[in-house]
Amino acid sequence: MSASLELQVKTLPNEPGVYQYFDKNEVIIYIGKAKNLKKRVSSYFSKTHDNGKTKVLVTKIVSIKHIVVETETDALLLENNLIKKHKPRYNILLKDDKTYPWICIKKERFPRIFMTRRVIKDGSEYFGPYTSIKTVRVLLDLIKELYPLRTCNFDLSYQNINEGKHKVCLEYHLKNCKGACEGFETESHYNNSIKEIRNIIKGNFKESLDKFQEMMFLFAQKMEFEEAQKIKEKLNLLGNYQSKSTIINPAINNVDVFSIISDETHGYANFLKISNGAIIQSHTTEIKKKLAETDKELLELFIIEIRQRFNSISPEIYVPFKVDVGESLKVTVPILGDKKRIVELSERNAKYYKLEQLKQVQIVDPDRHVKRIMAQMKKDLRLTAEPRHIECFDNSNIQGTHPVAACVVFKDGKPSKKEYRHYNIKTVVGPDDFGSMEEVVYRRYKRLLEEKQPLPQLIIVDGGKGQLSSGLKALEDLGLRGKIAIIGIAKRLEEIYYPEDPIPLYLDKKSETLKITQYLRNEAHRFGITFHRNKRSKTAVKSELEQIPNVGIQTITTLLRKFKSAKRVKEASLEDLKAEVGHARAMKIHDYYHKKPA
Repeated sequence: MSASLELQVKTLPNEPGVYQYFDKNEVIIYIGKAKNLKKRVSSYFSKTHDNGKTKVLVTKIVSIKHIVVETETDALLLENNLIKKHKPRYNILLKDDKTYPWICIKKERFPRIFMTRRVIKDGSEYFGPYTSIKTVRVLLDLIKELYPLRTCNFDLSYQNINEGKHKVCLEYHLKNCKGACEGFETESHYNNSIKEIRNIIKGNFKESLDKFQEMMFLFAQKMEFEEAQKIKEKLNLLGNYQSKSTIINPAINNVDVFSIISDETHGYANFLKISNGAIIQSHTTEIKKKLAETDKELLELFIIEIRQRFNSISPEIYVPFKVDVGESLKVTVPILGDKKRIVELSERNAKYYKLEQLKQVQIVDPDRHVKRIMAQMKKDLRLTAEPRHIECFDNSNIQGTHPVAACVVFKDGKPSKKEYRHYNIKTVVGPDDFGSMEEVVYRRYKRLLEEKQPLPQLIIVDGGKGQLSSGLKALEDLGLRGKIAIIGIAKRLEEIYYPEDPIPLYLDKKSETLKITQYLRNEAHRFGITFHRNKRSKTAVKSELEQIPNVGIQTITTLLRKFKSAKRVKEASLEDLKAEVGHARAMKIHDYYHKKPA
């Protein structure tokens, strides 16, 4: 496997989707679906294949593209459409013309409801497609149980009914139909049933749940438990079915979908082409910013270029926000429904493409990755310089006992553990976080100044306004205020506090800046609490041994050096104790632990 291909595989997302293999001529040779794209694609290159055609396929793969979707069902449907569109050489099993089933509500008076594999543009409503024909049949059976609907193909016009051209059939006598053909059911009553059925098909069957329960209980009261069980089984199946897929909607036809996400230096734009209600093409690319271009400007350029490149003549585009691309092209910004979900799918693909590109950069060009993160942090945290060197402080104490502090150091966004420092608090008595913070910040930077060591570009203190003010006072005493940026991060809502600014900053929960800031804070807390626990533990051990009469510090030190803990000293035999501290002291220690109370 080439280095380029290996890099593509390593950075694939662990999400459901469809992957496309291209050969050296940039021709699609295979299309597949996956519940987990990274695992599925990796399996082609990480194991020996028994099938000869698969071996040949793997040798011909030069590049990989993929489309991320919400569910495995969506991946199955999208795979089917793309195979029919592109007819890849190695997709043998899906080269037939089979289509997935739909449920149709026919456009006519007293509409019929039935399953079909053909979508005809005659104004009828189509729901689906469904990946399981069993689901469709169960759904239609359930509807038939609940609502008596006609199954005949008579033309039930006003005139035909009034003139008595049609007669009720066996279905009417079996109570499966209410006889609309002879005017025994009004159109409004029938349409109310259709409205309820439409909600059930869409998955909004909460309103009909009472009817289902009533029918099941009615069968049970009549001791018809088999019928009641059938209704229960159908309800269980119905609850598991997926009402419809975002991938295909026959109401959406001949449309281009565009979206973009960006960071400080690049934009990542995605294009989806919709034809006859199905995605038939996808393309994502990276756009390097030259100036401070907005997302709107980048997307407008992308739309024009992509439509020219792929010779698109679609009269309408879906975008996440308004763009100016000429009066001849209809621009739609969807708010709800399937149109909105398709735009979100495009944004999802742009997002994953961005993550893949960043992973690749991190592997191939780590310095560029660091520059990008530093530039983003500088912008997000409103700093005057990139925070290449960051230090974070945290205090630890329990009701004022054993107060300690920790300082962790990050260089270029990564921990520099050899520069971590622990501090015993010396000048503060009692539980005083503010005083402790002031002391440790002062001591840290007084020493760096004396040793002429480089100072950080950013200081982070774990806490809110109080801790930040204490750290700021220490910097002021050292003449460093204004020379080093300092912020506080509060744990509860992750507020970022700035000196002399009462309103905190809230970073995007998914931003890399917040993740690095949280990492710093958590690392400082971990490092500090470990030191605090060790100190507390040693003090507890020491104090227990100090309770033994006439046993001094030197003896305690000798015992701990040999037995490691007070518990082992207690469990040691008299002979072992004598070997370490002599007969007299060994007797005192042994008697203290083992002498029975009078």
